Amino acid sequence: MEYKERSYRSRFSNDGRRWFCVKFLESDLWIGVDNGSYRASMEQDIYTMLVDLRRGMDAYLLMDPAYKTALTPYEAGLEAPDILKEMSRVSHKTGIGPMSAVAGAVALKVADFIKGKFNVKEVIVENGGDIYAEALSDMDISVFAGGSPLSERVGLHIPASAFPLGICTSSGTVGPSLSLGRADAMMVVCRDVLLADSYATALANRIQTVNDLQPVTDRISNTPDILGALAVKDDRMAICGQFELRLFR
Repeated sequence: MEYKERSYRSRFSNDGRRWFCVKFLESDLWIGVDNGSYRASMEQDIYTMLVDLRRGMDAYLLMDPAYKTALTPYEAGLEAPDILKEMSRVSHKTGIGPMSAVAGAVALKVADFIKGKFNVKEVIVENGGDIYAEALSDMDISVFAGGSPLSERVGLHIPASAFPLGICTSSGTVGPSLSLGRADAMMVVCRDVLLADSYATALANRIQTVNDLQPVTDRISNTPDILGALAVKDDRMAICGQFELRLFR
């Protein structure tokens, strides 16, 4: 229940940015921009853009339903929207289906629209636990891990110098997205938010028990695209990469 209500978003609410929600179909976006850049028209303009984006994607998926259900890399057709072609691109790197990158892809498209139309200094788009962030200050990102006692108690410290980044989380025990594993949370940080989203799913698929945490983080250490990661299963966690661990009360 807590996941559906997205109560974890309250952690973003007191950081000096202007936050608002834009929803259409399954896309439920929590968007933050610097206070000086916020405009009253922003929310409606983003909603209109999101509707156009999703309708274009859904129209193609009706013609090519195998794209939506593929669990291995799958090439989008020439007539597919660019966003679906980009999702196909990352699927060939991560080894799983292109829909594994959909939340990150939508977050990036929305962020690019906001930057192009409103000339913001900062933009953060969170889409069901997957984040695209361009921030001017350090951020501490806690990981939501469902029933684990570590949920929202651990996370990563991201220095301002590291942005822009994709910070994405997959779970086999939380939320509606397909996962073949039983990880409570697999957080992955990459320069490319689509890669972060797809890698998070691919790596979460490999975690069934706490004994899988270390082998998965060892695998991450050999993946140059991944800058940092945090895996949680039950009361255990594993961390790797360039970002510091943070503990929350």
